[in-house]
Amino acid sequence: MVITTFADTVVRGIETVGDRVSETLFEPVVRLGVTGLARSGKTVFITSLVANLIDRGRMPGLVAAQEGRIEAAFLQPQPDDTVPRFDYETHLTALTGRPPHWPESTRAISQLRLSLRVRPSGLLSGLQGPRVVHLDIVDYPGEWLLDLVLLEKSYAEWSAETLARIATRDEAADFVALARRQDSTKTLQETEAQTLAHGFTAYLRAARDAGRYDCTPGRFLLPGDLAGSPVLTFAPLPEPARAPRRSLWREMERRFEAYKAQVVKPFFRDHFARIDRQVVLVDALGAIHKGPPAVEDMRAAMADILGAFRPGRNALLTRLLRGQRVEKILFAATKADHLHHTQHARLAAIIEALMQQARERARFAGAKTEAMAIASLRATTEEVRTHDGRAVNCVRGTLLDSGRQAAFHPGTLPEDPGQLLGPARAGAPHWLDADYQVMNFAPARLTLKPGEGPPHIRLDRAAQFLIGDRL
Repeated sequence: MVITTFADTVVRGIETVGDRVSETLFEPVVRLGVTGLARSGKTVFITSLVANLIDRGRMPGLVAAQEGRIEAAFLQPQPDDTVPRFDYETHLTALTGRPPHWPESTRAISQLRLSLRVRPSGLLSGLQGPRVVHLDIVDYPGEWLLDLVLLEKSYAEWSAETLARIATRDEAADFVALARRQDSTKTLQETEAQTLAHGFTAYLRAARDAGRYDCTPGRFLLPGDLAGSPVLTFAPLPEPARAPRRSLWREMERRFEAYKAQVVKPFFRDHFARIDRQVVLVDALGAIHKGPPAVEDMRAAMADILGAFRPGRNALLTRLLRGQRVEKILFAATKADHLHHTQHARLAAIIEALMQQARERARFAGAKTEAMAIASLRATTEEVRTHDGRAVNCVRGTLLDSGRQAAFHPGTLPEDPGQLLGPARAGAPHWLDADYQVMNFAPARLTLKPGEGPPHIRLDRAAQFLIGDRL
């Protein structure tokens, strides 16, 4: 068994090095990871990015497109045969249909390969013909990234930290009471384990709906084909003074370790560790609307997510011999179209402040980072209305729940991000001097001219930061 495992590891390493040599010396591959927590807009981001790379009329900020050096962009089968394909065509139909609607959100990992035929620039442009650059886009739920933090914890540590963190939360009251009633030293009864796991899952769903961002383990919310399996049938418990073999505590501990070994580690090894460019999408407006506790939860959760990255610069030998390291990380505050453009700089400043610790860590390791406010698909138009004798900047769109057209002013974001982060870190229950509103807009009906992708805000600048240097 040991020899077989060793041989498999050696073969896998040789194949990986061979793939890297081919990619580095011939047709380069950029592996772009797209993640974010629930409702941050991952599916729409990927769909609009691909559509705008295929039809580049709205991409002046992407230098290779602006210079006309991208001769063609076409979809190919993704390289990983065991990873589902990102359903680009279905999602694009949803956004451009009559009537349009938002596509289904990310529920599992998926992948798409877009190949670009690009003419070189500079002195080599007359000596070399066009080359092909492959863009492999990997879509995965941000909740799964939070699980990487579990690799450093024992079941006892995780249980103690989780129970302490949720002890005062209303949505956790039923589960906390259930966990405290358990005698974890008694012999395991599967029905009790299932009751605890279902109760903990119900808490996680309620916490997510309430605006919490520290909802782990992530597969409890997005189980896929693991639903009902023992590896997802555990929950945090108070640690007993002693726990006999075959007790409830020991079985929960075993399943927790199995979750790390059989779910979390394979994801890291097979997918996450191969990414060299990363987009982290953040629905900062949604968190601000929910109040200071949601903002602080999101800040802490994103810090955990970004702590899982291996940032650094991918020198040739590093890539060939030691594996990929994330070279560039883009922190993107989504739904910028919900604000008038005069507030976009403030939204970008807020996301930059929220991610400051993680950004400094990445920079120290040699990675480049950027923060910006974007809208992958623009669903609104801007207008100015008069209210109480003064001009008010508004956005107009179609309301998702009623289908009516409405003009909306969400409130003015502070010029100093500390006015939001300060109360959030201090544990304030609500904003004292402002009321930030969020409306849910449906996608606007699109009429696209030949060569134009869907309308967006700064998607071209995001693409230039992420892949412009490879084009």
